[in-house]
Order: sequence, then structure tokens, then C-alpha cells
Amino acid sequence: MLSIAQCDTSLGEEMYNFARLLWPINRSITGDGVRQTLALIKEHIPSLSIFEVLTGTQVFDWTIPREWRVREGYILTPDGERICDFRVNNLHLVGYSIPFAGDLTLNELQDHFYSLPDQPDAIPYVTSYYKEQWGFCICHKQRESLTEGLYKVVVDSDLFEGSLTYGEVIIRGSSQQEIFLSTYVCHPSMANNELSGLVVTTFLVNWLLSQDNLKYTYRVVFVPETIGSITYLGLNHPFGQGVGQVTSKR
Repeated sequence: MLSIAQCDTSLGEEMYNFARLLWPINRSITGDGVRQTLALIKEHIPSLSIFEVLTGTQVFDWTIPREWRVREGYILTPDGERICDFRVNNLHLVGYSIPFAGDLTLNELQDHFYSLPDQPDAIPYVTSYYKEQWGFCICHKQRESLTEGLYKVVVDSDLFEGSLTYGEVIIRGSSQQEIFLSTYVCHPSMANNELSGLVVTTFLVNWLLSQDNLKYTYRVVFVPETIGSITYLGLNHPFGQGVGQVTSKR
């Protein structure tokens, strides 16, 4: 067995660089961020198939939600300072925030803030996929430093009829028995929670594709969390076949 010192570090560097490339992309359970991510994975795995399933499609007792798109989101303080800027860090905007523009007092704004008192320097990750609202995630230290006055709030986003996107690759072995692997492609700029699994799975698929005489067949999917898994099962599992329909594949 090779020691850590004897291992070639080039593969680790390649994986790290791939994670860095993916990190800034604003991913969610739908939208162009997922498509961008899958397109970059497909550069590593050309045999990856990418599927689109329309908004409103019924998958078991769930429904594919509307697609979410963000142009910008930020808050201007009474002093004119721009804070909670989506363009600086996409975690600042609550996932699936509906559009909003207006002036609020600090007290009114507090109802739309999320922070972590026990991690005062961290920006939390918050989503609201199935409840229409808007909000901002802020470091607790910064939240406590805000002063009274009128704050300008801008959430320039859309919720519209679109589709959910997922990817799949099947690696055939000598047996029809399958090993199934799944990883999420929906969280935004989060390394350990999201990109670690996505990157490792991508490179694992490449390793499997390089192997001769695999015993088992491997089915690997890159899906948005929960709704993506349910959608995949609804379209592919024997108990779910006939539930929903794939609208496009590439």
C-alpha cells in the first residue's frame, strides 16, 4: 500500500480546481446554475445524459416547482452602504426568494433576516422552496451592528414556468445487477456540504469508465435534493414509471 507521501497529488489538484470552478455558481433546485454545473460535469463525463422535466409535472404526490432566476439582491443601509449583496456571496439571498423592492425600517427588516448567534462570522444557508417569501442571510455580528433608519431592499428575481434538470450516466458491467450512486447539484457556494460529493462522484465515474471487465453495472445520477430524487424515482423506478414525463434530453 502506498503511503500518502508516495501518492501522486496531481489528481487531488485537478479535483480541487474543479471544485473552485464550480464554487461561484448560484445553484438551486432548478435553474441555469444547475444547467451550468451539469454542463461542466459533462466535460469530464461526455456520456452524461441531461434531462429536463417541466414545471407542473406530477411525480408521485409532489409537483415540479417553478424555475427560479436571480439577477441581483442587496440592501442599502441608511448611510448608503450596500450589504447582503448577492453578487458578493450568493448565500446572502434566501433561496427561491420572490421579487421585492421597497424601503423598510430596521425593525421591519429584522423579520426577513437570518443569522447564527453561535457562529457570528458565518453566513447561514436558508431556502424557501415551497413557501413564497423573501429574505437575506447575514453574519450575526453585522446584524447586531446595524443602526436605526430606513433601509432600501432590492430582490430582483423571477419565478416562472420552466423545468427541473438532472443528469444520469450508466456504466455497463457484465451483470445486470446495479450499484446506484446519487449526489446533489443544488446547493450554491458551499464546498463541504455540496461540492465535495459532486466532485468526488464525477472523478469516481471517470475511474469506473476506465476499468475493464466491471462485474456490476453502475447507475449514477446528479440531481437536485429531494424533488430531484423524487422526480428520478417517479420516472425510472418500476413503482413510479408512467408518473411524469421527460420533456427533453441531451
